[in-house]
Amino acid sequence: MTTIARPLLAALAALVLALGLASCSSDGGEGGTGNGAAISVDAFADRVADADVVLDVRTPAEFAAGHLPDAVNVDVQSPDFASRIATLDKDATYAVYCRSGSRSGVAVEQMVDEGFTDVQHLDGGIVDWQSQGGPVVTG
Repeated sequence: MTTIARPLLAALAALVLALGLASCSSDGGEGGTGNGAAISVDAFADRVADADVVLDVRTPAEFAAGHLPDAVNVDVQSPDFASRIATLDKDATYAVYCRSGSRSGVAVEQMVDEGFTDVQHLDGGIVDWQSQGGPVVTG
């Protein structure tokens, strides 16, 4: 192996290890319970029952087509997302969801970075919620 290849391989291995550890530590892994965790439909149903705020981070059109009862809509892709979440209580309990779990993961990451202390999101999003019989309202 060349002299250049060994340090390059070592650096690559360190990067892969660091990325793997970072992804595990951010939410305690799939089904974790820590701040920012992606949680199952069953765990999310319990969280919704106890949450101060159910936050739908999809577009307003998606929200109107069907959302969880009592959910508040703040579009994570909107330019004013950061300023809108800045007005929310950072110590409240949040249950966050989107269509599939991707956008809610982005939203939760931003919220945790901004100092929110009790935020979790729905792994699989409203798609999984509905497929397992979770209630949805329109309007």
